[in-house]
Amino acid sequence: MSKKLEGQVAVVTGASKGIGATVAEHLAAAGAAVVVNYASSKTGAEAVVNRIRQAGGKAVAVQADVSKPEEVRRLFAEMKKAFGKLDILVNNAGVYEFAPLEAIGVEHFHKHFDLNVLGLLLATQEAVKQFGPAGGSIVNISSVAAALTPPNTSVYSGTKAAVNAITRSH
Repeated sequence: MSKKLEGQVAVVTGASKGIGATVAEHLAAAGAAVVVNYASSKTGAEAVVNRIRQAGGKAVAVQADVSKPEEVRRLFAEMKKAFGKLDILVNNAGVYEFAPLEAIGVEHFHKHFDLNVLGLLLATQEAVKQFGPAGGSIVNISSVAAALTPPNTSVYSGTKAAVNAITRSH
């Protein structure tokens, strides 16, 4: 049986759990070799890699905080070392902590915007450098909170609105 993504390579940021883990596993099931990125959950990332490998797929786990330019460069260097090329980037890494307006401080703001927005931009910039002549695909994970703005989500919702704007502008 032919697999739609056979021979392609994907990087999924924030793939040690939740949506990212599921996306990584689905890409691998479709034939892609997958880089499972994680910031702190090595155990979670290794579990995702093991599930992919047990199902006959190819995957490696790479630790990198995508809000830091030097770590993003290392993430893509490790991808190149493991698989030689890049075809797909899924920008999934993100943080969400809800707080009422009066409790939002500089640290809360930067934690969200540095990862959810800057991390997406840095990973995208590096991915574009890695794509071959045929180009590649970038998938940005947003949230309904960008438009619905539940209570106490002003910063998180703002980051996801920024993700939507970045996605539409390119």
